[in-house]
Amino acid sequence: MPERTTIILTGGAVGAVGQAGTIARQLQPATIVIEDVDLVAMDRELPGGEHNALLFQLLNEMDGLAEDADVLFVLSTNRVDMLEPALAARPGRVDQAIELSLPDVDARRRLLELYTGEPTGESDDGIIKRLEGAAPAFIKELARRAALVRMRSGGAEAPLSAVLEAMLEHATPVLRGTLAAPTTN
Repeated sequence: MPERTTIILTGGAVGAVGQAGTIARQLQPATIVIEDVDLVAMDRELPGGEHNALLFQLLNEMDGLAEDADVLFVLSTNRVDMLEPALAARPGRVDQAIELSLPDVDARRRLLELYTGEPTGESDDGIIKRLEGAAPAFIKELARRAALVRMRSGGAEAPLSAVLEAMLEHATPVLRGTLAAPTTN
């Protein structure tokens, strides 16, 4: 978004939501992106959620904007079920929710091409099928690790299937099962 100040809060930085709100109001038009908002906006009914000062700070920042303020909040989460209902209950806090599904076959092909920098061919169909259920971040990491293997081997091509097997060797059983890999005990 050209000509907008963008403040991204992720990891430990999500605790700076109050400071981000102050900066955004001063530098508007502005956007505050909070990645994994469930870390600060956990449902108060869940154990440990009843005294969450960061949740109250976030709600205050979202509610405390003047009518003419041009500050946009973009919140991401993988755990919608964990979010505090008050976050979306009050009109004007969350105006739109967008679900990003896991990539389909065509999207997985395009992601592999994007992250490897090379066109895919029929020889890649097996790996693309095998990646069903994988998130884009996993596909990106697969391509990154394949590039590292290639660099370490002096430029020899690293088969994505071998890199995938190496990644899954240390993955959780759920991930191995999702990607149709044999589980090891």
